[in-house]
Amino acid sequence: MNTEAQHPAPEHFILHISDTHFVADNDLLHGSVDSDENLRQLFHDFAKAQVKPEAIVFTGDLADTGRPDAYVRLRNMVEPVAEELGAKIIWVMGNHDERAAFRTGLLDSDAGQESVDIVHDINGLRIIALDSTVPGKHHGEITDEQLTWLQDILATPAPHGTLIALHHPPVPSPLPIMAKFELREQSRFEKIIEGTDVRGILAGHLHYSTFSTFAGAPVTVASATCYTQDLNVPENSMRGQDGAQAFNLIHLYQDRMLSSVVPIGEFSTVYTVTAEQMAAFEKMSLEEATAAMTAPGEESDGEASTGVELTGSVR
Repeated sequence: MNTEAQHPAPEHFILHISDTHFVADNDLLHGSVDSDENLRQLFHDFAKAQVKPEAIVFTGDLADTGRPDAYVRLRNMVEPVAEELGAKIIWVMGNHDERAAFRTGLLDSDAGQESVDIVHDINGLRIIALDSTVPGKHHGEITDEQLTWLQDILATPAPHGTLIALHHPPVPSPLPIMAKFELREQSRFEKIIEGTDVRGILAGHLHYSTFSTFAGAPVTVASATCYTQDLNVPENSMRGQDGAQAFNLIHLYQDRMLSSVVPIGEFSTVYTVTAEQMAAFEKMSLEEATAAMTAPGEESDGEASTGVELTGSVR
């Protein structure tokens, strides 16, 4: 065990995915993006880590046009992965989703056009899936009825606190046009969650990764798995790109939420440290571990003075 670590192991681990935008008949999104294959690649990449999240949270825009067959394909892909990981699936509505098809295809529900608001218990952590969508529109709203419902839920603290997952993030955007499609009347939402046990907010919608705070809680926005927004564009313009897709790892510690962005895809290796090598490092003192690393400007001879053989240079 690493005696130099200042933080204990996290209490909870969540896999956060957003904006899959599955299209009808397994077609290509915008004529070029294979949404199904991108999510398949994500799960392939994630399996390499051999870690098991407690839940997989999808924060909306699961189907691009709300077609029933898109939800069927998504569910057929995700459920076997979740079962193997032992993770609960949490589906959240997005503005591209259609409530009746969403409920039928993913929740086995016939509640039709009712708002999809669900409370999940994940080993003492409460995750609230909050429907911020407005049928037929792209902006977000939370109704009076939803706010009252949410206030009643939050009146009783959960054993390990609460995460709220919704599609429209209560954050500004460097793309001015996104103001037209943002969550409206955010101050009303803020008043409801301020001072409660809400530990964080998970969202999507923006098609890029970003972070902020809201009502004293951290907000993490997961990039899309389909295509992303290029933020390096001239003012008042937009550019969707087939690249920079990513997902988020959410680790909850007693006093904070840690969000880590993981890009999807294969990249060249600079160095590797195996699990066996890492276990050896963990047993070292700080001085020994420092000696095991290659100092800046020095060439690695492949073996540290401690006898731990390295693959490449670690700095």
